[in-house]
Formats: sequence, structure tokens, C-alpha cells
Amino acid sequence: MAELDITGLELRFGGLTVLQDVSLQVEPGELFALIGPNGAGKTSVFNCISGIYRPSKGSIRFKGRDLIGRTPHDIACDGLARTFQHGELFGDMSVVDNLLAGRHARFSTNPFAEALFLPSARRQELEQREAVEKIIEFVELERYRHAPVGGLPFGIQKLAGFARALALEPKFLLLDEPSAGLNRDEREDLARFLLRIKHELGLAMIWIEHDMQMVADLADRLQVLDYGQTIAVGSSDEVLNDPAVINAYLGVA
Repeated sequence: MAELDITGLELRFGGLTVLQDVSLQVEPGELFALIGPNGAGKTSVFNCISGIYRPSKGSIRFKGRDLIGRTPHDIACDGLARTFQHGELFGDMSVVDNLLAGRHARFSTNPFAEALFLPSARRQELEQREAVEKIIEFVELERYRHAPVGGLPFGIQKLAGFARALALEPKFLLLDEPSAGLNRDEREDLARFLLRIKHELGLAMIWIEHDMQMVADLADRLQVLDYGQTIAVGSSDEVLNDPAVINAYLGVA
């Protein structure tokens, strides 16, 4: 069974069709790249998966469970975490506190215990902070752990957003252009993190990306959208050499 199974997805806003008959399947542990020109509908697919948009037609099943009609909070609690193109972090909060916010589904104490900071709440706080420190070490953000996110370089903010998604301890990752704004060294670090997630944590991922060299080097399979429709699916060699993809996305020489 596919980890994530999307069939016949259609999204309309009034008379505008954003997605038309989009289907994709992501296998357990697979790094699946979703590519296409700007405006092709890639982020709209993510918004449908994570419950921000409700599609007009189609089905979205995660580990066999239907996601359509469920709230973003419930979907996150099921283990589906995502990053955003522009980070969407709390700028006045430190990296540590942003990651703690990303672990909201892992807190089990009640408001009364937290208000009085009872022993159960103190233990929970310590456990959550230890988990966050492991993630910070994983993405090599130790020097920024107590810095307000809003004052950090954009590339570091993107890595912090990536770390916040991991802080949920997800079962599946949706990565929306995580390399955008990163310099060459940061992109190489991101590539290492993606491979570690794949091989050490065994997580399946859908990865929206415009860096075709990274996609060709790392992705197990690619799917290309153009004007909200699928035009190619397959291995890197198959897809990146497809005439339709070259014409729609890479451009014709």
C-alpha cells in the first residue's frame, strides 16, 4: 500500500481550475519530487493534503485513512508535517521556542498542570526540550538556538522551518521549496539532511523543488505538473529528458 495515495484531485476557485485530475502515489521511505513551473499547482497540492484547501473532487488517503474534510491540526497530529516557502515562523521567538511550538501535538499535560507548573508539567517540559535539542543538533543550528528567528538570515530561517517540521516527529514530510534562499553550502547541508531523513528515519517525503541538479541527484521519482495537470511521472532520467517537460518547464533551447 502506498504511504500517500491521491486520486483524481481537482481544485476549483469559482471558474478557475487550479488542479485537474491529479493523481500520485508515494511509497514508504520514498523521496518523491513534485516539480513544474511557477503557478503549476504544486503548493495547491500541498494545501489540499494538509487540509488548508478542500478539493472539489478526488481522494487523498494517508496510510489508508481519508484526509479530505479533516482539519490541518488533526492531519498534523496524524504525523503529516510540512514546511513553507517562506518559513512562516514566529519571528520574535527563538529557534528553540519555534521548535517547541512545532511539537504541540506531543504535549500531553493539561492547562491546570501547566499553569501551576506541577511536577508532571516540569517533566514534560524537560522531555520536550531534550527532543528539540536533538533536532537542533541534527540540522546543525546549535549556534542559533536562542536567537530570535526574525533576525536571522533568510537561509537560516528556512533551515529553522525545516527543523520545526522535524520537531513534530512526523511520519511523512511535505517540503515546499526548502532550498529556496539557501547558498551553496546550505544546499549541500540540506541534501545531507534529506538523505539522513530517508535512510536513518525512513520517512517518505514529497519535495517541491526548482533546483534540477538536486532533484536529479536525490529524488527516487519525479512528477511534473503544468497548468494543474500531470505531464510526466518517472525516474529523473525519464522525466528530465521528456520533450513535454523540456518544453513546459526547462525551456526549449
